[in-house]
Amino acid sequence: MRASVYVATSLDGFIARPDGSIDWLNEADELVPEGEDCGFRTFMDSVDVLIMGRKTFQQVLSFGQWPYGETPVVVLSHNSVEIPSHLPASVSCCSESPRVLLDRLSAQGAEHVYVDGGNTIHGFLAESLIDEITITRIPVAIGDGIPLFDPVGEDIKLTHLHTTAYDFGFVQTTYRVERNT
Repeated sequence: MRASVYVATSLDGFIARPDGSIDWLNEADELVPEGEDCGFRTFMDSVDVLIMGRKTFQQVLSFGQWPYGETPVVVLSHNSVEIPSHLPASVSCCSESPRVLLDRLSAQGAEHVYVDGGNTIHGFLAESLIDEITITRIPVAIGDGIPLFDPVGEDIKLTHLHTTAYDFGFVQTTYRVERNT
């Protein structure tokens, strides 16, 4: 089982404003040429299951059209989550710990999961469950917000795999996470 993060951050390392807004990211997306997705579709084609937190799920619902097709999505939350009836039956909710959830998904045949959402990413990193992180840095500093990395009590060692600089200013870097043993 492999767990990956694929996320955009402001240049100063935030994934959203303090209130969860990603207006700065939506503005930056206007710079992206039509048809360019910075490798996201290729990444999603390799994913068996997407795990996201409740707040990220609510943010995605605000986009209008469901962007993940029939890819199984697990909304990880300790609170109840209403899943709209128009979403595919592949969307579910659970309150399992990250390790228990990954064990269950692996037993069901999943080989690659995508972990998304600030608290969810933080929880998986804290349990040393992330294998790879792809960060697309957007050329804007927002000054405050929800950080990609949260203090986990010890350093998270990363090994650089590759970097792509796009003409429209985005810089995407992929790292392997060196697991603490």
